[in-house]
Amino acid sequence: MVKRSGVTEPFSRDKVVVGVRRACQGRPVDEDAFQQLAQRVEESIRSTGCAEIASHEVGLAILGPLRELDEVAYLRFASVYRSFSSVEDFEKEILDLRTARAEDTPAEQ
Repeated sequence: MVKRSGVTEPFSRDKVVVGVRRACQGRPVDEDAFQQLAQRVEESIRSTGCAEIASHEVGLAILGPLRELDEVAYLRFASVYRSFSSVEDFEKEILDLRTARAEDTPAEQ
């Protein structure tokens, strides 16, 4: 994994778990869910076939599974990862979550 500073270090599933656990602090998420998410992230990264991947790409790989796991934790992680700087940034992300949820819910007939 290549960090923003240019330093290269091996991918660490443990670092993924630590970051996700921090975002999930106080949320009803169990340890098994952290491990499963980290495994999904690692599989996603390995499937690219690239020998080196930017840390930014690791963050992107975390966002999808975290969004499915816990929306509040997702907002926390995204706010740091994407450097939210205003309430509007949160509002836009919440609107995106609501839109995605509505699209995933089958229409009542």
